Amino acid sequence: MDVVNQLVATGQFTIIKQPLGFMKILQWIFAIFAFSTCGSYSGMFKMSVECKNRSESDLSIEVEFEYPFRLHQVYFNAPTCKGGNTERLFLIGDYSSSAGFFVTVGVFSFLYSMAALSVYVFILEKYREGCKGAQIDFVVTCVFTFFWLVASSAWAKGLSDVKASTDPDKVLLLIEACDEPENRCREVHDPVVSGLNTSVAFGFLNLILWGGNLWFVFKETGWLAAFGGTYAPSQEKAPAPESFGQDGYGQEGYAQQGDAYAGTQGGYQPDYGQGGYTEGGGDYQQGGYEQQPTSYANQM
Repeated sequence: MDVVNQLVATGQFTIIKQPLGFMKILQWIFAIFAFSTCGSYSGMFKMSVECKNRSESDLSIEVEFEYPFRLHQVYFNAPTCKGGNTERLFLIGDYSSSAGFFVTVGVFSFLYSMAALSVYVFILEKYREGCKGAQIDFVVTCVFTFFWLVASSAWAKGLSDVKASTDPDKVLLLIEACDEPENRCREVHDPVVSGLNTSVAFGFLNLILWGGNLWFVFKETGWLAAFGGTYAPSQEKAPAPESFGQDGYGQEGYAQQGDAYAGTQGGYQPDYGQGGYTEGGGDYQQGGYEQQPTSYANQM
């Protein structure tokens, strides 16, 4: 119980309110409806064969069939209207491949949706770390989208064939006694296939959900920025400041219209003769400069 409480406390259930998590919940629910309505189906239809000799008739021939719809293995006994004998007849068709593939896709979609939703809730940081989890999720979502397209289309065609093979009017054509004009053959009860129609509808709804979810997963992969041409500029050295102040040195550094500390006009030269600095240039002679318009000597 403590483990459950800890998981609930650390879970990020707000992701369920976002499209990424909400779509996974819908996929999980719709997958259940898809494979359950198909995989749990069982149907039945009735026919009657009334022979010229009423004692040889069978007015309630029941034929039952179910998933995975291997109809060629489904048989029934029909009267021959010849001395009370009966014959064993089999339905036509094997549609287990399309039905089985549809159910398999639904089951795996259910399992993956549940696993992905658990990842979103409990380890969302690791899912988004490096975008690897999102990229794997995107690829798997693409695969399931394609599988739902194939499975739903194949099962829709398979269901159409199942309806044709279980149509009582067509099954009566298999009974030889019905070829005789003095015998009367008719259908009593058609099979109810509304559940199978629902499974096909949920199959295409799953296709829409998984296809629509591609966009929300794609935004988590980081590929959108790469496709958009996002450019990260390289770091460059910052330019040197143009000024260190306005008092003493001026607004443009240590030099004004000349090289700093050069022996040209505009630089600062040491005055070795009087222990200070002079502004301006001049000839160096014994102990100082000849021309000293401005002097910063020690006046102690």
